[in-house]
Amino acid sequence: MADKRDYYEVLGVGKDASEAEIKRAYRKVAKKYHPDINPGNKEAEEKFKEAAEAYEVLSDSEKRARYDQFGHAAFEQGGAGAGGFGGFDFGGGDMGDIFGDIFGDFFGGGSRGGNARRNGPRQGANLRAAVRITFDEAIRGVEKQLEITLKETCSTCGGNGCKPGTSPETCSKCNGTGQVVYTQQSMFGMVRNVQPCPDCNGSGQIIRNKCSDCAGTGYIKVRKKIKVPIPAGIDNGQSVRIREKGEPGINGGPRGDLLVNVNVSRHPKFQRQEYDIFSTEPISFAQAALGATIKIDTVDGPYEYTIKPGTQTDTRVRLKNKGVPSLRNKNLRGNHFVTFVVQVPSHMTEAQKEALRNFQEAMGEIPPRDQEEKSTEKTEKKGFFGKKKK
Repeated sequence: MADKRDYYEVLGVGKDASEAEIKRAYRKVAKKYHPDINPGNKEAEEKFKEAAEAYEVLSDSEKRARYDQFGHAAFEQGGAGAGGFGGFDFGGGDMGDIFGDIFGDFFGGGSRGGNARRNGPRQGANLRAAVRITFDEAIRGVEKQLEITLKETCSTCGGNGCKPGTSPETCSKCNGTGQVVYTQQSMFGMVRNVQPCPDCNGSGQIIRNKCSDCAGTGYIKVRKKIKVPIPAGIDNGQSVRIREKGEPGINGGPRGDLLVNVNVSRHPKFQRQEYDIFSTEPISFAQAALGATIKIDTVDGPYEYTIKPGTQTDTRVRLKNKGVPSLRNKNLRGNHFVTFVVQVPSHMTEAQKEALRNFQEAMGEIPPRDQEEKSTEKTEKKGFFGKKKK
């Protein structure tokens, strides 16, 4: 037992992994090292067996609990049975039952239980559609109407696909079960593969006289208008599920669902990150220096905000609860973050320029103009007489 690797390490999962995560991990490892993909590769064969052994323990809640407590010692002689891989018992079940559920593409379908239900009621397939909405519609929620093609039960044959006055016959190949069983030799011995019947496509019935309206399918295609309620707060790329607006069910099963993918158009001013909104707001130099009350555009309309005196460019402020509504809790909203940008005028009148020169003088950035003029005259006289002397 000392040479055995940790089962969690073999499958590449943590000790807190769920059953679904363990199953996905095993499927990945088993496909990678399956003998059919790696013929003659002994190392791959051993890793495949190792993964199967790890999955056999970790997929069983009782065995997993014993393994977590005692490690490999819990399955030494007498601990876990003598059959299967390395002393592990698979409960006397078919190899196809175990591996077919994990990678049916190698064993030709799922477990026997799944195929046994092939003729039972099954939900129809899901349909997909897309809709485009504006940024504001995504914030507030909206109802859109889509026109899509749906399958409906043929009124002529009532959905059985037969010409009126006739009925379907039981498939002679599968005797109405909808499945056929094949056996094949593998490295584990004889393996039973359960596959859909090729004659009746798994339905268990053969239609000799097909309905002329639906060509034996039992369904006709119709164009329908469907209302799609889009909740407030939905983000670009998310989907809305409309129950039972997909493909019809099989053998009396429920219809599938309609999944509508939502595409949100960009906003010219706002940017969204999860439930927060970001934007920039231009302010003048005077507003930044002296402070002012301005109106900021938000998704709820103009919001009055007081700028503090001395505000610097790129200052960011938060408008609480002015962001995107939460999809999970309508009472919660994100925030709106606004960045102030001080704008410099590109064109000014002479009066405006004069006002700025006065401001510069007051700030001491340039000397008073009377002193500047005297200094200029003195420099010119010195320069003139200097030239004369020279």
